[in-house]
Amino acid sequence: MSDLSTVLERWEPVIGLEVHAQLSTKTKMFCGCRNVYGAPPNSHTCPTCLGLPGALPVANEQAVNYALKLGLAVGSEITTFSRFARKNYFYPDLTKGYQISQYDEPLCSGGAVTIRWEGASREIPLTRIHLEEDAGKSIHGENGDGTKVDFNRCGVPLVEIVSDPEIRSPGEAKSYLTRLKQILEYLEICDCNMEEGNLRCDANISIRPKGETEFGVKTEMKNMNSFRGVERGLMSEIVRQAEVLDGGGEVRQVTLLWNEAEQKAEVMRSKEEAHDYRYFPDPDLVPLSVSEDALEQARSSLVELPDEREKRFITQYGLKEDDAVILTSETSLAVYFEATVTEGAEASDAAKWILGEALSMIKEEEGSMDSFPVAPDRFAGLLRSVTDGIVSVATGKSVLRKMASNDLTAAEIIEEEGLAQLSDESALSDAVAKVLEDNPDELERYRSGKKALFGFFMGAVMKATGGKSDPKVTRQLLTDALEGK
Repeated sequence: MSDLSTVLERWEPVIGLEVHAQLSTKTKMFCGCRNVYGAPPNSHTCPTCLGLPGALPVANEQAVNYALKLGLAVGSEITTFSRFARKNYFYPDLTKGYQISQYDEPLCSGGAVTIRWEGASREIPLTRIHLEEDAGKSIHGENGDGTKVDFNRCGVPLVEIVSDPEIRSPGEAKSYLTRLKQILEYLEICDCNMEEGNLRCDANISIRPKGETEFGVKTEMKNMNSFRGVERGLMSEIVRQAEVLDGGGEVRQVTLLWNEAEQKAEVMRSKEEAHDYRYFPDPDLVPLSVSEDALEQARSSLVELPDEREKRFITQYGLKEDDAVILTSETSLAVYFEATVTEGAEASDAAKWILGEALSMIKEEEGSMDSFPVAPDRFAGLLRSVTDGIVSVATGKSVLRKMASNDLTAAEIIEEEGLAQLSDESALSDAVAKVLEDNPDELERYRSGKKALFGFFMGAVMKATGGKSDPKVTRQLLTDALEGK
């Protein structure tokens, strides 16, 4: 198989992504059944979500509000009058024989997602954001044991976020998905757990000779269940299409399933066009009319978005760009950082310790920032102890781990265990003098040019003081004594 970098020398990928995000409402899109994951199969169904005769759907107001919130956040034009439509197709887990979606009158049009790619900001324009319902879940048995269907997911509310075909590489696609996930989490409208199907992505991919403007024949790829899987799937399909075209063949418009285990795409069916679904307005649902009050309510619920917070962290706190990107990657991480600074820690220290020791501890426990047991005020107190020279960095890390298992402050642990650094110059001068007196041969060698022995003397002083001597003060006193000052 060709190498992607070689392919990209001649061909330009054209990628558009369709992301389905399950909205975290309490009930389903068109009925009162609970919207929960992991319940026993077919335990949350009713005549409406099962599509039984005579049952009439009613749109979930909270789902509409969530979609409005997302549209406003990404700068979409809100359609004050939109309709639901029936998308007709047969599949075993689609009980009605059609899916309620939106077609030519979506709730949100346009907008853009700002990503950070190759050291610069770039906007990926959106085509539309619309509401629809989810289908059920087919559970295929092993060893030919048939297929079972769980209808709990039928009617779960989704927003479909459709990008323009403006993504030009698999890496850029991954960056876009990462940013979109952050936006959904910041807005608190989707749990974004890909393992539970909260966030799913389909990709439309074509390639064209570099410098050309016309689109090539596109394929659609489904079943990519992680951001890394999306990246790998796109890489594989771009290379495959290039090999077909370089060999004089033609790319067929098909739907592909990505096989993560075998790292290859498999043809599922020929690609459908919109007319294949026979869309028409759903006669059981009235059109959506968005009032100014509803828009104002959605606007008032907006929060600072990840890219905005990144820029503010860099300008307000003087953080490095890479640190700001990581700290704003999750709401809980950003909130914890700012709370720590508010409690009196230096921003640079807070960033360094959170991205270092705190995240390391969280990873060890397989937890999250929400479950980190050291509250920001206690964390800030520890950082001040290190900054003020009361304890060394190494001791500070040890104290933090002790703080994670009790409610004591850093100051209480330091006092209780006698961990404070020795910074009294008189006492340290005596310790330095004693070390030099006990090591005359090393002292002579140092003064004859073996400056590397400084580390030996520093270690000896630290040992003599039980590791409690202030490194900065000790270093200066030791330097003066070795140089005979």
